[in-house]
Formats: sequence, structure tokens, C-alpha cells
Amino acid sequence: MRLRLPEERPTEPPTGYKIAHAVLSQDGTRVAFTGVSLGGALPYGVLADASCVYGLRHRPPHRRCDCGFHCVHDRTAAEALLCTAEHRTAVLLEVAVLGAYIRFEHGFRSARQRVRTATVGPCACGARAAALADAGWGRPGWRALAPSCTGCLGGRTSVPLASFARLAGDGLRVVAGAGAAGAEGLGVPGLVAEAALLQARLDWFQTQLVRLGDREGGGGARGGGAGGQG
Repeated sequence: MRLRLPEERPTEPPTGYKIAHAVLSQDGTRVAFTGVSLGGALPYGVLADASCVYGLRHRPPHRRCDCGFHCVHDRTAAEALLCTAEHRTAVLLEVAVLGAYIRFEHGFRSARQRVRTATVGPCACGARAAALADAGWGRPGWRALAPSCTGCLGGRTSVPLASFARLAGDGLRVVAGAGAAGAEGLGVPGLVAEAALLQARLDWFQTQLVRLGDREGGGGARGGGAGGQG
């Protein structure tokens, strides 16, 4: 007997969560996502069909293969993957699971998917991201992008979040996640200004300490002279 998996026929596509790297085409006219594991070499758009990463001709998701789009049920589980060093610049995706899929304990492996929302994490400086900028690595024909605030963009190739959504099309929403407490909106110019203010305060305290030292030193000399005369 051949074991058959139970079939589901949901009225609405299941929702899943995953992380991926945002990428920009070499000519700057297209954007996409790449997986963080096996599918990293195959950029995909907002609405995409899976293909076997091993080049086999079966239809994903095949029970005896790892092919298909992977995602997890729980958003928190996907966010936890962003804590690792190699995934810090990835974005969090909310996807609709489409076509045939295999359900696992923690998620799905599907034939198709639609990316509904991409949540971009904070800039490396901790401020809320305003754009996705060249991350310094990529795939043939594609530049990997990393979250960046306005102050940290410099001269790098970059795509504002709204422009990324427009280039992606198909109703994709791109939102900026919260920045670290106290760093919101600072960027490099803001941090420089904060450092200058701190330095000015330190200079003022140093001046006050010198003045207090001069007063105490002067008073002690006068008192010593009076004692010698007595």
C-alpha cells in the first residue's frame, strides 16, 4: 500500500513567514528576493512558482526532495532567524501559501507563494531604515541590499522603501521596523551632533573643575602663611 497524505482544501490561502535577502538587478530596474539557504541562487518575485534547486524535473513540492518555497507558521519563529550574524540584513516576509503544499509541524513547503508584506529591519546604526542600500555582496546580475537610514547611505546604490514596493509590483507592502531606542532617526549626522554636544559638556565640566581647584589651592596658601606668622 502507498501512504497518502491527507489533503486540505482551505477557503483562504494559509499565511506563512520567512526571511530573505532583498536584491536589485544590475541595471536597477527590477527587485526580487533570494532565500537564505538552498534557494539563495534563485531570485524570486512577489508572485512566483517554485522550481527544484537540484535541477530535477519533478513538480515541487516533491515528497522525496527539499524543493518548494519554505515558510513557518509563527512570525516569532521567523523573526528569531534574524538574530544570527549572517541574517541581520535580511527582511521578514509575510507570504500567502499557494498551490499544492506539504504541511509540517512548524510550517509549509509549497509550489507557489505571494509575498504580501516585507518588513525591513533597522539600519546598522540602530535608526529606522529609510531605504535598502548596496550590502557589498550579491549574485550574478543582482546586488544584495541591506537596511539603511538616510544618514548612513553615503554614495551607495540604494532604493527607497516606497520605490522598492513600486518596482516589485503585485501589491507588495514594504514597511520599516522600529529602530533601537534612543537611535531613531539619528544616522551619522545625528550621532556626530550628539558626540559634539557631549564633548561640549565635558569641556564645561573640565573648566569648572579647574576653577574649583584654583580656589581651593589659593585659600590653602593664605591659611598657611597666617599660621607661620603666629
